[in-house]
Amino acid sequence: MSASSEETGTVRVRNIGAEVAVGDWVVFKDSLERVEKVLPRFSALIRRVSSEAMRAEHHAVAANIDTVFIVHSATNASNQRRVERELVLVFDSGATPVLVLTKNDLQDAPGHVFLLHEVAQVCGINCHVVSGLTGEGLAELANYGGNHRTVAVLGASGVGKSTLVNRLVGVDAQPVGDVRRTDQRGRHTTVAADLLSMPNGGWLIDTPGLRALNLWTSGHGIERAFADIFKLADSCRFRDCKHQDEPSCAVRAAIDAGTLTIDRLENMRRLVDEEAALEEEQKVRVRLSNRKGRRKIS
Repeated sequence: MSASSEETGTVRVRNIGAEVAVGDWVVFKDSLERVEKVLPRFSALIRRVSSEAMRAEHHAVAANIDTVFIVHSATNASNQRRVERELVLVFDSGATPVLVLTKNDLQDAPGHVFLLHEVAQVCGINCHVVSGLTGEGLAELANYGGNHRTVAVLGASGVGKSTLVNRLVGVDAQPVGDVRRTDQRGRHTTVAADLLSMPNGGWLIDTPGLRALNLWTSGHGIERAFADIFKLADSCRFRDCKHQDEPSCAVRAAIDAGTLTIDRLENMRRLVDEEAALEEEQKVRVRLSNRKGRRKIS
């Protein structure tokens, strides 16, 4: 597997012109001095780059992952919209998402924890409430690295990600920073994607705390992250129902009954629109690239 790389987890191998992300398997040549090729990935966390000048470009945060821990704090109301976005990202990666709520020893928002449990249940994924300080629940998390499997840790700054990683690998591999008392937000202490060995033979990839989670093209991530809405939509009278003012709309009926929130529906719509906009950007890039190619030939 490749070593860590700064900021994004991706480096450019000049010899072969290919991207190599943390977790990639590569073939070396000439006494480990040259990468000959990057082997095919079975999974990859891929997001769109944040730069406006490269909006239709992407990079891999990590590759060849079996499980991704989506880490949030149990101490305050996390952004449920971010959880949904992270679920889409992980489902599309080909890995299995697991929701991990940290700082259980400081928990003061049981209602918030219940809501995130509900999100996990809707998506059919596991949810663990743990403490990096007391060690509660960490044995269950360590099991995901059994049989030499690879686990990636994804989360914003200040959620206890570095403390969790240190406990899972058994050493102080990552620096731990304080959080602000006002909003429980922290500064980035992990600035590179690191590949660390776990005591049970597994591998753990600690990703940088990502402020921006811009989606890349989605496969079935949105459908899986919003499985409850898609299931309801199957019962709408019209196949192309927009869930606005159409008669016999099962989605609107669920909102009126209080079993589905309008915020969840609106967030799904935003993610669908974001994906459509990205696809259009990519089409424009292809057209421009083809024009440049024809000019060179001329």
